[in-house]
Amino acid sequence: MNEDGTLIQSNSRSELRQLVCSQLQLLLEQSNLEGAKALLVPVQPVDIAEAIESLPESMQVIAFRLLSKEEAIAVYEHLDSTVQQALIEKFKQQEVREIVDQMSPDDRVKLFDELPAKIVRRLLEQLSPEERQNTALLLGYEEDTAGRIMTPEYISLKETFTVNLTLERIRRLAITSEVVYYLYVTDASRHLAGIVSLRELVLSSPETTLDEIMTRDVVYVNTNDDQEEVAKIIQRYDLLAVPVVDKEQRLVGVVTVDDVIDILQDEATEDIYALGGVQSDGENYFQTSIVTVARKRVVWLLVLLLTNTVTGTIIKSQVHVLEKMAILTAFIPLLTGTGGNVGAQSSTVVIRGLNTDDMKDLTTKEVVIREMLAGVLLGLMLGTLATIWAYWLQGNWSVSLSVGISLVAIAILASVAGSALPFLFRSLGLDPALMSAPFITTAVDVVGVLIYFSIARTILGI
Repeated sequence: MNEDGTLIQSNSRSELRQLVCSQLQLLLEQSNLEGAKALLVPVQPVDIAEAIESLPESMQVIAFRLLSKEEAIAVYEHLDSTVQQALIEKFKQQEVREIVDQMSPDDRVKLFDELPAKIVRRLLEQLSPEERQNTALLLGYEEDTAGRIMTPEYISLKETFTVNLTLERIRRLAITSEVVYYLYVTDASRHLAGIVSLRELVLSSPETTLDEIMTRDVVYVNTNDDQEEVAKIIQRYDLLAVPVVDKEQRLVGVVTVDDVIDILQDEATEDIYALGGVQSDGENYFQTSIVTVARKRVVWLLVLLLTNTVTGTIIKSQVHVLEKMAILTAFIPLLTGTGGNVGAQSSTVVIRGLNTDDMKDLTTKEVVIREMLAGVLLGLMLGTLATIWAYWLQGNWSVSLSVGISLVAIAILASVAGSALPFLFRSLGLDPALMSAPFITTAVDVVGVLIYFSIARTILGI
Protein backbone atom coordinates (compact mmCIF):
# COMPACT_ATOMS: atom_id res chain seq x y z
CA MET A 1 0.00 0.00 0.00
CA ASN A 2 1.26 3.51 -0.75
CA GLU A 3 2.03 6.08 1.92
CA ASP A 4 -1.27 7.92 1.42
CA GLY A 5 -3.22 4.69 1.83
CA THR A 6 -1.36 3.81 5.02
CA LEU A 7 -2.01 7.25 6.46
CA ILE A 8 -5.72 7.00 5.70
CA GLN A 9 -5.89 3.57 7.32
CA SER A 10 -4.07 4.85 10.42
CA ASN A 11 -6.40 7.82 10.76
CA SER A 12 -9.43 5.56 10.27
CA ARG A 13 -8.28 3.27 13.08
CA SER A 14 -7.75 6.26 15.35
CA GLU A 15 -11.23 7.59 14.57
CA LEU A 16 -12.70 4.12 15.14
CA ARG A 17 -11.08 3.87 18.60
CA GLN A 18 -12.43 7.28 19.56
CA LEU A 19 -15.89 6.26 18.34
CA VAL A 20 -15.80 3.05 20.40
CA CYS A 21 -14.76 4.99 23.51
CA SER A 22 -17.54 7.57 23.16
CA GLN A 23 -20.24 5.04 22.19
CA LEU A 24 -19.32 2.68 25.03
CA GLN A 25 -19.71 5.40 27.64
CA LEU A 26 -23.01 6.56 26.09
CA LEU A 27 -24.45 3.02 26.10
CA LEU A 28 -23.40 2.45 29.73
CA GLU A 29 -24.93 5.77 30.79
CA GLN A 30 -28.18 4.59 29.17
CA SER A 31 -27.84 1.21 30.98
CA ASN A 32 -27.89 -0.50 27.57
CA LEU A 33 -25.62 -3.38 28.56
CA GLU A 34 -26.57 -5.60 25.62
CA GLY A 35 -25.73 -2.80 23.20
CA ALA A 36 -22.40 -2.18 24.94
CA LYS A 37 -21.56 -5.89 24.83
CA ALA A 38 -22.39 -6.07 21.11
CA LEU A 39 -20.27 -2.97 20.46
CA LEU A 40 -17.16 -4.64 21.91
CA VAL A 41 -17.50 -7.97 20.06
CA PRO A 42 -15.48 -7.02 16.92
CA VAL A 43 -13.01 -4.78 18.78
CA GLN A 44 -9.39 -5.86 19.42
CA PRO A 45 -8.39 -6.44 23.10
CA VAL A 46 -5.90 -3.55 23.14
CA ASP A 47 -8.58 -1.16 21.84
CA ILE A 48 -11.12 -2.46 24.38
CA ALA A 49 -8.55 -1.78 27.12
CA GLU A 50 -8.14 1.79 25.87
CA ALA A 51 -11.93 2.27 25.81
CA ILE A 52 -12.28 0.97 29.39
CA GLU A 53 -9.47 3.25 30.61
CA SER A 54 -11.28 6.26 29.15
CA LEU A 55 -14.43 5.52 31.17
CA PRO A 56 -15.22 7.02 34.59
CA GLU A 57 -14.01 4.70 37.36
CA SER A 58 -17.55 3.69 38.30
CA MET A 59 -18.17 2.37 34.76
CA GLN A 60 -14.87 0.55 34.25
CA VAL A 61 -15.82 -2.54 36.24
CA ILE A 62 -19.25 -2.69 34.53
CA ALA A 63 -17.67 -2.62 31.07
CA PHE A 64 -15.10 -5.23 32.06
CA ARG A 65 -17.79 -7.62 33.33
CA LEU A 66 -19.43 -7.55 29.88
CA LEU A 67 -16.46 -9.45 28.44
CA SER A 68 -16.23 -13.21 28.18
CA LYS A 69 -13.61 -14.95 30.29
CA GLU A 70 -11.17 -15.30 27.37
CA GLU A 71 -11.66 -11.68 26.31
CA ALA A 72 -11.32 -10.44 29.90
CA ILE A 73 -7.93 -12.10 30.33
CA ALA A 74 -6.60 -10.68 27.05
CA VAL A 75 -7.95 -7.18 27.77
CA TYR A 76 -6.71 -7.16 31.37
CA GLU A 77 -3.09 -7.60 30.27
CA HIS A 78 -3.34 -4.40 28.16
CA LEU A 79 -4.83 -2.22 30.92
CA ASP A 80 -2.78 0.38 32.80
CA SER A 81 -1.57 -0.87 36.19
CA THR A 82 -3.70 1.67 38.08
CA VAL A 83 -6.85 0.41 36.32
CA GLN A 84 -5.81 -3.20 36.96
CA GLN A 85 -5.50 -2.46 40.68
CA ALA A 86 -8.85 -0.66 40.80
CA LEU A 87 -10.60 -3.59 39.10
CA ILE A 88 -9.00 -6.16 41.41
CA GLU A 89 -10.36 -4.36 44.46
CA LYS A 90 -13.91 -4.60 43.04
CA PHE A 91 -13.83 -8.18 41.77
CA LYS A 92 -15.04 -11.14 43.71
CA GLN A 93 -12.34 -13.51 44.90
CA GLN A 94 -13.16 -16.20 42.30
CA GLU A 95 -13.09 -13.69 39.45
CA VAL A 96 -9.68 -12.42 40.54
CA ARG A 97 -8.30 -15.94 40.73
CA GLU A 98 -9.50 -16.87 37.24
CA ILE A 99 -8.15 -13.72 35.60
CA VAL A 100 -4.77 -13.65 37.35
CA ASP A 101 -4.24 -17.40 36.97
CA GLN A 102 -4.76 -17.20 33.20
CA MET A 103 -2.43 -14.20 32.67
CA SER A 104 0.98 -14.88 31.15
CA PRO A 105 3.61 -15.14 33.94
CA ASP A 106 5.59 -12.07 32.83
CA ASP A 107 2.46 -9.89 32.67
CA ARG A 108 1.36 -11.26 36.06
CA VAL A 109 4.72 -10.27 37.57
CA LYS A 110 4.32 -6.73 36.19
CA LEU A 111 0.93 -6.54 37.94
CA PHE A 112 2.34 -7.90 41.22
CA ASP A 113 5.11 -5.29 41.13
CA GLU A 114 2.45 -2.58 41.34
CA LEU A 115 0.26 -4.18 44.04
CA PRO A 116 0.71 -3.98 47.83
CA ALA A 117 2.58 -6.97 49.31
CA LYS A 118 -0.49 -8.11 51.25
CA ILE A 119 -2.59 -8.42 48.08
CA VAL A 120 0.25 -10.16 46.23
CA ARG A 121 0.50 -12.82 48.94
CA ARG A 122 -3.27 -13.37 48.76
CA LEU A 123 -3.21 -13.68 44.97
CA LEU A 124 -0.24 -16.08 45.01
CA GLU A 125 -2.17 -18.34 47.34
CA GLN A 126 -5.09 -18.41 44.88
CA LEU A 127 -2.98 -19.40 41.85
CA SER A 128 -2.75 -22.96 40.62
CA PRO A 129 0.41 -24.77 41.80
CA GLU A 130 2.04 -24.56 38.37
CA GLU A 131 1.32 -20.83 37.90
CA ARG A 132 2.38 -20.10 41.49
CA GLN A 133 5.72 -21.79 40.77
CA ASN A 134 6.19 -19.85 37.52
CA THR A 135 5.38 -16.53 39.17
CA ALA A 136 7.61 -17.23 42.19
CA LEU A 137 10.40 -18.08 39.74
CA LEU A 138 10.15 -14.68 38.06
CA LEU A 139 9.71 -12.78 41.34
CA GLY A 140 12.98 -14.32 42.53
CA TYR A 141 15.01 -12.29 40.02
CA GLU A 142 16.00 -8.65 40.39
CA GLU A 143 13.80 -5.98 38.84
CA ASP A 144 14.60 -4.81 35.30
CA THR A 145 16.48 -8.01 34.42
CA ALA A 146 15.85 -10.68 31.80
CA GLY A 147 14.82 -13.12 34.52
CA ARG A 148 12.08 -10.78 35.70
CA ILE A 149 10.50 -10.16 32.29
CA MET A 150 10.89 -13.63 30.75
CA THR A 151 8.07 -16.12 30.37
CA PRO A 152 8.63 -19.76 31.39
CA GLU A 153 5.93 -20.82 28.90
CA TYR A 154 7.93 -22.09 25.95
CA ILE A 155 8.36 -25.38 24.10
CA SER A 156 11.51 -27.29 24.99
CA LEU A 157 12.68 -30.31 22.99
CA LYS A 158 15.39 -32.95 23.23
CA GLU A 159 18.13 -33.46 20.64
CA THR A 160 17.02 -37.04 20.02
CA PHE A 161 13.43 -36.12 19.11
CA THR A 162 12.38 -36.82 15.55
CA VAL A 163 10.51 -34.26 13.46
CA ASN A 164 7.33 -36.34 13.68
CA LEU A 165 7.55 -36.60 17.49
CA THR A 166 8.33 -32.88 17.70
CA LEU A 167 5.24 -31.90 15.72
CA GLU A 168 3.07 -34.07 17.97
CA ARG A 169 4.56 -32.35 21.03
CA ILE A 170 3.91 -28.91 19.50
CA ARG A 171 0.24 -29.77 18.89
CA ARG A 172 -0.09 -30.84 22.50
CA LEU A 173 1.71 -27.86 24.10
CA ALA A 174 0.95 -24.98 21.72
CA ILE A 175 -2.24 -24.01 23.57
CA THR A 176 -0.40 -23.43 26.87
CA SER A 177 2.81 -22.05 25.38
CA GLU A 178 3.34 -18.34 24.65
CA VAL A 179 6.13 -19.00 22.15
CA VAL A 180 5.66 -21.52 19.32
CA TYR A 181 7.56 -19.88 16.44
CA TYR A 182 10.94 -20.78 17.98
CA LEU A 183 11.57 -24.24 19.43
CA TYR A 184 14.48 -24.64 21.83
CA VAL A 185 16.55 -27.82 21.99
CA THR A 186 18.21 -28.90 25.24
CA ASP A 187 20.49 -31.75 26.24
CA ALA A 188 19.93 -34.25 29.05
CA SER A 189 20.96 -31.63 31.66
CA ARG A 190 18.60 -28.96 30.25
CA HIS A 191 21.52 -26.96 28.81
CA LEU A 192 20.56 -24.92 25.76
CA ALA A 193 21.94 -26.84 22.78
CA GLY A 194 20.27 -25.26 19.76
CA ILE A 195 17.18 -23.79 18.14
CA VAL A 196 14.77 -25.04 15.47
CA SER A 197 12.22 -22.99 13.53
CA LEU A 198 8.81 -24.23 12.46
CA ARG A 199 9.87 -23.76 8.84
CA GLU A 200 12.78 -26.16 9.26
CA LEU A 201 10.49 -28.74 10.83
CA VAL A 202 7.94 -28.54 8.04
CA LEU A 203 10.61 -28.91 5.33
CA SER A 204 12.38 -31.86 7.01
CA SER A 205 11.48 -35.54 6.69
CA PRO A 206 9.48 -37.05 9.61
CA GLU A 207 12.29 -39.35 10.81
CA THR A 208 14.99 -36.68 10.90
CA THR A 209 16.27 -35.97 14.42
CA LEU A 210 16.55 -32.44 15.76
CA ASP A 211 20.31 -32.58 16.26
CA GLU A 212 20.62 -32.91 12.46
CA ILE A 213 18.66 -29.74 11.61
CA MET A 214 18.97 -27.47 14.62
CA THR A 215 21.07 -24.31 14.65
CA ARG A 216 23.74 -24.59 17.33
CA ASP A 217 24.91 -20.97 17.22
CA VAL A 218 22.13 -19.53 19.39
CA VAL A 219 21.79 -15.93 20.52
CA TYR A 220 20.78 -15.97 24.18
CA VAL A 221 20.82 -13.81 27.32
CA ASN A 222 21.41 -14.52 31.01
CA THR A 223 18.83 -14.13 33.74
CA ASN A 224 20.69 -11.22 35.36
CA ASP A 225 21.20 -9.25 32.11
CA ASP A 226 19.64 -5.79 32.15
CA GLN A 227 16.32 -5.61 30.31
CA GLU A 228 17.59 -2.78 28.11
CA GLU A 229 20.46 -4.98 26.93
CA VAL A 230 17.95 -7.73 26.16
CA ALA A 231 15.89 -5.28 24.11
CA LYS A 232 18.98 -4.22 22.16
CA ILE A 233 19.88 -7.84 21.38
CA ILE A 234 16.40 -8.61 20.06
CA GLN A 235 16.49 -5.42 18.03
CA ARG A 236 20.02 -6.05 16.72
CA TYR A 237 19.34 -9.60 15.51
CA ASP A 238 15.70 -9.04 14.43
CA LEU A 239 14.41 -11.76 16.76
CA LEU A 240 10.84 -12.51 17.77
CA ALA A 241 12.08 -14.04 21.02
CA VAL A 242 15.38 -14.71 22.79
CA PRO A 243 16.08 -17.63 25.17
CA VAL A 244 17.16 -16.94 28.76
CA VAL A 245 19.68 -19.18 30.55
CA ASP A 246 20.83 -19.29 34.18
CA LYS A 247 24.39 -19.37 35.51
CA GLU A 248 24.69 -23.07 34.60
CA GLN A 249 23.56 -22.33 31.02
CA ARG A 250 20.25 -24.12 31.63
CA LEU A 251 17.25 -22.86 29.69
CA VAL A 252 14.79 -21.22 32.11
CA GLY A 253 12.63 -18.91 29.99
CA VAL A 254 12.10 -16.75 26.93
CA VAL A 255 11.77 -12.98 26.41
CA THR A 256 9.38 -12.11 23.58
CA VAL A 257 9.38 -9.10 21.28
CA ASP A 258 6.09 -7.73 22.69
CA ASP A 259 7.75 -7.41 26.11
CA VAL A 260 10.70 -5.64 24.49
CA ILE A 261 8.44 -3.08 22.84
CA ASP A 262 6.99 -2.22 26.25
CA ILE A 263 10.51 -1.92 27.69
CA LEU A 264 11.71 0.39 24.93
CA GLN A 265 8.65 2.59 25.35
CA ASP A 266 9.07 2.75 29.13
CA GLU A 267 12.79 3.51 28.91
CA ALA A 268 12.26 6.19 26.26
CA THR A 269 9.56 7.80 28.39
CA GLU A 270 11.82 7.71 31.46
CA ASP A 271 14.71 9.33 29.56
CA ILE A 272 12.50 12.04 28.08
CA TYR A 273 11.11 12.87 31.52
CA ALA A 274 14.62 12.84 32.98
CA LEU A 275 15.93 15.24 30.33
CA GLY A 276 13.21 17.64 31.44
CA GLY A 277 14.14 17.23 35.11
CA VAL A 278 11.01 15.20 35.95
CA GLN A 279 11.34 12.16 38.19
CA SER A 280 9.62 9.08 36.78
CA ASP A 281 8.70 5.87 38.60
CA GLY A 282 6.93 4.20 35.70
CA GLU A 283 3.46 5.52 36.42
CA ASN A 284 1.32 7.22 33.79
CA TYR A 285 2.08 10.91 34.33
CA PHE A 286 -1.38 12.08 33.27
CA GLN A 287 -3.18 9.63 35.57
CA THR A 288 -1.34 10.61 38.77
CA SER A 289 -2.55 13.19 41.27
CA ILE A 290 -1.53 16.85 41.07
CA VAL A 291 0.34 16.51 44.37
CA THR A 292 2.42 13.64 42.96
CA VAL A 293 3.05 15.59 39.75
CA ALA A 294 4.33 18.56 41.73
CA ARG A 295 6.55 16.31 43.84
CA LYS A 296 8.10 14.76 40.72
CA ARG A 297 8.92 18.14 39.20
CA VAL A 298 9.92 20.21 42.22
CA VAL A 299 13.32 18.65 42.96
CA TRP A 300 15.25 19.97 39.99
CA LEU A 301 13.23 23.17 39.92
CA LEU A 302 14.61 23.86 43.40
CA VAL A 303 18.12 23.15 42.11
CA LEU A 304 17.61 25.62 39.28
CA LEU A 305 16.14 28.13 41.72
CA LEU A 306 19.29 27.96 43.83
CA THR A 307 21.37 28.25 40.65
CA ASN A 308 19.59 31.44 39.69
CA THR A 309 20.29 32.75 43.18
CA VAL A 310 24.02 32.12 42.69
CA THR A 311 23.87 33.79 39.29
CA GLY A 312 22.13 36.78 40.85
CA THR A 313 24.85 37.02 43.50
CA ILE A 314 27.52 37.09 40.78
CA ILE A 315 25.68 39.85 38.92
CA LYS A 316 25.37 41.80 42.18
CA SER A 317 29.14 41.50 42.74
CA GLN A 318 29.70 43.22 39.38
CA VAL A 319 27.68 46.31 40.31
CA HIS A 320 30.67 48.62 39.76
CA VAL A 321 30.86 47.40 36.16
CA LEU A 322 27.12 47.82 35.62
CA GLU A 323 27.18 51.35 37.05
CA LYS A 324 29.52 52.37 34.25
CA MET A 325 27.88 50.27 31.49
CA ALA A 326 24.32 49.29 32.48
CA ILE A 327 23.54 48.09 28.94
CA LEU A 328 25.56 44.92 29.67
CA THR A 329 22.65 43.50 31.70
CA ALA A 330 20.41 43.46 28.63
CA PHE A 331 22.45 40.66 27.04
CA ILE A 332 22.75 38.30 30.04
CA PRO A 333 19.54 36.34 29.21
CA LEU A 334 20.68 35.99 25.58
CA LEU A 335 24.05 34.53 26.59
CA THR A 336 22.87 32.13 29.29
CA GLY A 337 19.81 31.04 27.29
CA THR A 338 21.83 30.29 24.16
CA GLY A 339 24.50 28.50 26.19
CA GLY A 340 21.85 26.35 27.88
CA ASN A 341 20.39 25.41 24.51
CA VAL A 342 23.78 24.44 23.09
CA GLY A 343 24.56 22.34 26.18
CA ALA A 344 21.15 20.66 26.04
CA GLN A 345 21.74 19.70 22.40
CA SER A 346 25.14 18.16 23.20
CA SER A 347 23.83 16.23 26.20
CA THR A 348 20.82 14.97 24.24
CA VAL A 349 22.87 13.47 21.39
CA VAL A 350 25.41 11.97 23.81
CA ILE A 351 22.77 10.41 26.08
CA ARG A 352 20.97 9.03 23.04
CA GLY A 353 24.26 7.63 21.77
CA LEU A 354 24.92 5.95 25.12
CA ASN A 355 21.50 4.29 25.01
CA THR A 356 21.79 3.06 21.43
CA ASP A 357 25.51 2.15 21.30
CA ASP A 358 25.97 4.56 18.38
CA MET A 359 29.25 5.68 20.00
CA LYS A 360 30.71 2.22 20.55
CA ASP A 361 33.59 2.98 18.14
CA LEU A 362 34.46 6.29 19.84
CA THR A 363 36.22 6.96 23.14
CA THR A 364 34.94 9.49 25.66
CA LYS A 365 37.77 11.86 24.72
CA GLU A 366 36.90 11.65 21.02
CA VAL A 367 33.22 12.41 21.69
CA VAL A 368 34.03 15.41 23.90
CA ILE A 369 36.53 16.81 21.37
CA ARG A 370 34.01 16.34 18.57
CA GLU A 371 31.36 18.27 20.51
CA MET A 372 33.89 20.94 21.50
CA LEU A 373 34.70 21.54 17.81
CA ALA A 374 30.98 21.73 17.09
CA GLY A 375 30.74 24.29 19.92
CA VAL A 376 33.51 26.35 18.32
CA LEU A 377 31.71 26.46 14.97
CA LEU A 378 28.34 27.20 16.59
CA GLY A 379 29.94 29.88 18.78
CA LEU A 380 31.56 31.62 15.80
CA MET A 381 28.30 31.65 13.83
CA LEU A 382 26.11 32.73 16.74
CA GLY A 383 28.75 35.11 18.10
CA THR A 384 29.01 36.94 14.77
CA LEU A 385 25.24 37.38 14.58
CA ALA A 386 25.07 38.44 18.25
CA THR A 387 27.80 41.06 17.71
CA ILE A 388 25.92 42.61 14.80
CA TRP A 389 22.61 42.43 16.68
CA ALA A 390 24.07 43.99 19.83
CA TYR A 391 25.61 46.87 17.85
CA TRP A 392 22.30 47.51 16.08
CA LEU A 393 20.54 47.70 19.46
CA GLN A 394 22.90 50.06 21.30
CA GLY A 395 25.55 51.33 18.85
CA ASN A 396 28.67 50.52 20.91
CA TRP A 397 31.26 48.22 19.28
CA SER A 398 33.04 47.51 22.57
CA VAL A 399 29.86 46.18 24.17
CA SER A 400 28.97 44.30 20.97
CA LEU A 401 32.37 42.59 20.86
CA SER A 402 32.03 41.67 24.53
CA VAL A 403 28.72 39.97 23.77
CA GLY A 404 30.02 38.16 20.66
CA ILE A 405 33.26 36.89 22.19
CA SER A 406 31.45 35.80 25.35
CA LEU A 407 28.95 33.84 23.29
CA VAL A 408 31.78 31.96 21.55
CA ALA A 409 33.34 31.05 24.90
CA ILE A 410 29.99 30.07 26.44
CA ALA A 411 29.07 27.88 23.44
CA ILE A 412 32.36 25.99 23.78
CA LEU A 413 31.84 25.62 27.54
CA ALA A 414 28.27 24.37 27.04
CA SER A 415 29.29 21.83 24.38
CA VAL A 416 32.06 20.41 26.54
CA ALA A 417 29.85 20.27 29.63
CA GLY A 418 26.94 18.80 27.70
CA SER A 419 29.08 16.00 26.25
CA ALA A 420 31.30 15.28 29.27
CA LEU A 421 28.77 15.29 32.11
CA PRO A 422 26.75 12.26 30.86
CA PHE A 423 29.96 10.18 30.81
CA LEU A 424 30.91 11.44 34.28
CA PHE A 425 27.54 10.63 35.82
CA ARG A 426 27.41 7.21 34.18
CA SER A 427 30.84 6.37 35.63
CA LEU A 428 29.51 7.34 39.07
CA GLY A 429 26.52 5.01 38.66
CA LEU A 430 24.03 7.87 38.23
CA ASP A 431 21.40 8.32 35.52
CA PRO A 432 23.01 10.57 32.85
CA ALA A 433 19.63 11.78 31.58
CA LEU A 434 18.36 12.81 35.02
CA MET A 435 21.57 14.46 36.21
CA SER A 436 22.89 16.20 33.08
CA ALA A 437 20.18 18.79 32.32
CA PRO A 438 20.21 20.69 35.64
CA PHE A 439 24.00 20.54 35.99
CA ILE A 440 24.51 21.86 32.48
CA THR A 441 22.15 24.73 33.23
CA THR A 442 24.08 25.39 36.45
CA ALA A 443 27.48 25.41 34.74
CA VAL A 444 26.35 27.63 31.88
CA ASP A 445 24.51 30.13 34.08
CA VAL A 446 27.22 30.56 36.72
CA VAL A 447 30.39 30.23 34.67
CA GLY A 448 28.84 31.95 31.64
CA VAL A 449 28.05 35.11 33.59
CA LEU A 450 31.57 35.16 35.04
CA ILE A 451 33.04 34.81 31.54
CA TYR A 452 30.83 37.59 30.22
CA PHE A 453 31.80 40.12 32.88
CA SER A 454 35.49 39.19 32.71
CA ILE A 455 35.56 39.75 28.93
CA ALA A 456 33.52 42.94 29.25
CA ARG A 457 35.89 44.38 31.87
CA THR A 458 38.89 43.61 29.68
CA ILE A 459 37.47 45.09 26.46
CA LEU A 460 35.84 48.10 28.12
CA GLY A 461 38.86 48.78 30.34
CA ILE A 462 36.79 48.85 33.53
